[in-house]
Amino acid sequence: MRKFQNTDYVRNKYSKGILYKVSEGYIEVTAEQYLKENPDKTEQDFMELKRISDEIYYKQNQEEAAYAKRKEELKAVEEIEQVSAGMFDLEIIKKMEEEEMKQAVKKLLEMGNLTLIQKRRFYLHFYEGMSYRQIAKLDGVHFTSVQESIEVCVKKLKKIYRY
Repeated sequence: MRKFQNTDYVRNKYSKGILYKVSEGYIEVTAEQYLKENPDKTEQDFMELKRISDEIYYKQNQEEAAYAKRKEELKAVEEIEQVSAGMFDLEIIKKMEEEEMKQAVKKLLEMGNLTLIQKRRFYLHFYEGMSYRQIAKLDGVHFTSVQESIEVCVKKLKKIYRY
């Protein structure tokens, strides 16, 4: 997260003019420039625009901070999700050799009990180490869809191996 003193809000608040953010950086419009371009306006009009500009930058700063916080929280949840993705299920999978697991998944697929999507999601999660959210982003679906797909696979594998 960036430091508060480096925000657009602080830059605008403590500048003499109004800052406009552009691709190359910032353009500052001073009271003198504003009054020269707008002869029918007063310095009070400029100060009101400056106040509004500060308010807009402040709201943007608050929204960015809230977004960054949510993003960090989601990242933490995703990390926990990877670790806690059914410890019992992970134990079963670790006990099986990879080839044995592939054969079991192949058997489920041949029996028509496992779709190609379920098989791919299962593989990405347990063998590639991707989280439900990462797979969901890849598939363009909600992470609960991925979670349900993988849980179905694990349940079916449990039936085959009677765990």
